[in-house]
Amino acid sequence: MEKVFLGIGSNVGDKIFFIKKAVSLLSEILSEMEIAPLYLSKAVGFEKQPDFINTVISGYTKLSPDHLLKKIKEIEKTIGRIERYRWGPREIDIDILFYGNYVIEKDNLIIPHPRIQERDFVLKPLSDLDPDFIHPVLKKTVKELLFNLKERSIILSFQLSTL
Repeated sequence: MEKVFLGIGSNVGDKIFFIKKAVSLLSEILSEMEIAPLYLSKAVGFEKQPDFINTVISGYTKLSPDHLLKKIKEIEKTIGRIERYRWGPREIDIDILFYGNYVIEKDNLIIPHPRIQERDFVLKPLSDLDPDFIHPVLKKTVKELLFNLKERSIILSFQLSTL
């Protein structure tokens, strides 16, 4: 079994509900799951859209990276994600951030996620779960990547369990 870190975000509709539903469905394919606090953040890329709620979860899976991606896409569809345009609004978005220490570059799957080091809404919840995890390509800890980040988009944080 491999330890994975998944980023989850939503900025359309009942964002909290969509994230809770994603966590519930992901618990069916991940064991020993941990959930970071939720973070409200400004949209990145295409900025003229509602703010996002983001978190990161970790857990262990027996699924291969390709099969995990397939399951994630099924979960997004089940929750009601509508495909719009790159960096556009999303009911739910689930990204594979890390799959153990694997480095994978395929047309449909890049691990580690290629923009982790640019995004506080990913690095902060990652740091909440495992600040000493070493990025297998950049050879820096999550804590170091967060410390060195210049751009910030997080507005506020809160716990899923308090909602």
